[in-house]
Amino acid sequence: MNQTEIINIFTKKTLGLTFVLSAAAMAFAQEKAPISGTIVNKSNQPVPYASVTFTNKANKALSDAALTDEKGLYKLDLAPGNYDITVEAIDHKKNTVNKDIKGPGNIGALSLEAEATSSISTKTQEIQGVVITAAATKPYKVELDKKTYDVKSDLTSVGGNLQDVLQNVPSVTVDTDGTVSMRGSSNVRFLINGKPSALLGIDDGANALQAIPADQIDRIEVITNPSAKYDASGTAGILNIILKKNNKLGFNGSVIGTLGYLPKTNLNVNLSWKKGNWNWFLNGGGGYQEGKNKNRTTTNYTSGTLLSAYQNSENKTQSNNYNATAGVVYDISPKTSINLSGTIRTFDNTSNNPINYIDNNLDGSTVLSARNSIGANTNTGMQGDFGIDHKFDDKGQNISLSVSLQRNQSNNNSDITATTNNIFSSFTNTKVKTLNKALVGKLDYELPIGENSMFNAGYKLDYNDNDYDYFAQRQESLDPSPSILGRFTGVSNYTEMFNAFYAQFKSKIGPVNYQLGLRDEISNVEFSYPYRNPQYPDANTNVVINKKKNYNNLFPSVFLSYDFAKNNQILLNYSRRIDRPRSFFMIPIPSPSDVRNLFQGNPDLNPSYIDSFELGYNLSKSKVTINPTLYYRKEKDNVQFAVIQDLTDPGSFTSTPFNVGSEDRYGLDFNGTYDPFAWWKIMGNVDLFGYKTKGDLYIDGNFVQSYDGSGFSTRARLANTFKLDKTFSFQIQGNFRGGQKNASQEQKSTYFFNLGATKTIWKGNGTVAFNIQDIFNTRARQVTTFGSNYTRDMYMQWQPRQFSLSLTYRFKQGEKVEQPKKKKDINANDSGDDQQGPM
Repeated sequence: MNQTEIINIFTKKTLGLTFVLSAAAMAFAQEKAPISGTIVNKSNQPVPYASVTFTNKANKALSDAALTDEKGLYKLDLAPGNYDITVEAIDHKKNTVNKDIKGPGNIGALSLEAEATSSISTKTQEIQGVVITAAATKPYKVELDKKTYDVKSDLTSVGGNLQDVLQNVPSVTVDTDGTVSMRGSSNVRFLINGKPSALLGIDDGANALQAIPADQIDRIEVITNPSAKYDASGTAGILNIILKKNNKLGFNGSVIGTLGYLPKTNLNVNLSWKKGNWNWFLNGGGGYQEGKNKNRTTTNYTSGTLLSAYQNSENKTQSNNYNATAGVVYDISPKTSINLSGTIRTFDNTSNNPINYIDNNLDGSTVLSARNSIGANTNTGMQGDFGIDHKFDDKGQNISLSVSLQRNQSNNNSDITATTNNIFSSFTNTKVKTLNKALVGKLDYELPIGENSMFNAGYKLDYNDNDYDYFAQRQESLDPSPSILGRFTGVSNYTEMFNAFYAQFKSKIGPVNYQLGLRDEISNVEFSYPYRNPQYPDANTNVVINKKKNYNNLFPSVFLSYDFAKNNQILLNYSRRIDRPRSFFMIPIPSPSDVRNLFQGNPDLNPSYIDSFELGYNLSKSKVTINPTLYYRKEKDNVQFAVIQDLTDPGSFTSTPFNVGSEDRYGLDFNGTYDPFAWWKIMGNVDLFGYKTKGDLYIDGNFVQSYDGSGFSTRARLANTFKLDKTFSFQIQGNFRGGQKNASQEQKSTYFFNLGATKTIWKGNGTVAFNIQDIFNTRARQVTTFGSNYTRDMYMQWQPRQFSLSLTYRFKQGEKVEQPKKKKDINANDSGDDQQGPM
């Protein structure tokens, strides 16, 4: 079954299910009658945006709810019967009355009594069920074990994707090649709604990040020092992407279309239908995008036959990506609900990458050579999720179970033609097929203890099976029956299974909040790969090498906070983490796309372990927030890349990861906001960090290079948002990335600016947005690598300046309403690794 057939089946089933539900809804609606009414206060003034819940005494399935408009009016359809009518609104006391609904009509006015205290009373804060959709007053907030970034405050990524959003998240940096790092480290763990996801594809690279539209993202949780509740992998931390979840009554949705340059088109739709105990949703979209990246490399040699070598390339790509998620949440009872969803994601990419080489030999001769690589990549990911949540009581004792089945398949084909001095020299055809199958199961339990304490425990199973099918063939002729100079075929398999158990306790003693946790992860890894002895290159069969690695590790975490004054906190925490090598880091099959710059895995690679400490301060006032954090990380067996020169071909280099020594990293991560005026908001992030690496690399007993070194670097971001009136705002953002250096490599500093603007139209139902990424076209990476007999200077620009124009339309978009909930304990952790929201 090909990709098109899968999409067609998925679309037909989704549309068929939608028609069935619509028909059932219309048939059900025919038995109901239109009901209207008004909510007023004791002074007979209308109460806007009040929640009105009708609970049928005989049949809970006939219950429904509505929201009053700005004039205190509401309308809905109800079946005849006896109802308890509960009315709630901010700063008003809840009121419940009983009425018999016998037919259509206006049931009159229901009255609410105002609270005796002010609008910022404690009682108001306890009503968690009513949420007014409005622009967040602060772009991010600090919690005991994470920071939450509100995507709605970011104007420069409207119409963009997840990669664009991450450029603006505090403590996060997106490099010029799409690599995401936190506090200078790229070992970041990505989660979607608290778990791995098919939306990210087989890896977390730039292509995967570009496949998730910014419009589908609600917020991002930045977890620099994760607690025991989260996976221990990702030594730099975790980025938990929370996608939008709509709880509005009735049928709601939004559509956003984007046009941009380099040529770019996108169309995304978010639809939901909430009626009674059912909540259906459908999110999806797709688009087309072109890309262009440049690479220049100059190598100067101090020994050997080569004097210098120059390499220049400009890779052009064209890509199409589509994704769709459909699902339902059903409330079996007031205490039990189930959710079911399915996701499909496709990504197609074609590339044209010509590379030109100039080799200057020591004898004065010059050799001109070239390679032209025509590539095609297709990636299809599918995911099915099932979850059930149950509340044992109204005090917060909950249990949740979720199961996720995921499948990703990627096909990469390349045709590479090589010439020397403008004469054909070889043709290489490569095919790499990758298949990933995963099962993720989670069980989480919450138990409140008293007024201020919470106990959490859980189990997680994470099983991954990866197949890599390689084919590479090189020939010197394009004849129908060519003489094949070299061929390599082989299938590698990588299987990993993690069993994790955790327990944590959270409580409060006066002004002191604390959380203690312990996680146990049992890892079993098995992989196999083909090996051909270089002494027998013409052998028809490969030897299969099998490897096994097993680990059982404990990961403690401790979090403390002290409230020494109103809106003033000191936070102290510690956690232990692990960096497990990715599967393709361990498969030793060289990449064939560029014979002069190869990547090859290392089957002897082992995990790295890190101890992480943080000391932070948080001040939050109406106009100012300040959140500086001192951090220190000690990593053992850290991974460094060795760039090894091919002795038989001095112009070729292979990059391979190795466990080398240790690394100490320390710094100050400063986040802050300041609102000098109602029309001007400032958000800034500065990360000042130092690093010290120590270790020497030996291969087969021979010294290769030293990694001893230390340095200091800087990351800085400043965003200014100006609100010119109620409908128009614009934002300008500046980014600076300081240079970095160790014994084998030096990276120069870079800077770039982004601009975004939004205009609300159509009485608030529409938004026009415009943004420019990299206004001055300065975002590029420059790296110098030092070898034993060479120095390499590399320049790379991942994407040139881009701009886009977006139009969003929202329909039936009232204020956001959730059913009223009982006040939760202030220490309850209601988001994170156990997110059950629709994808």
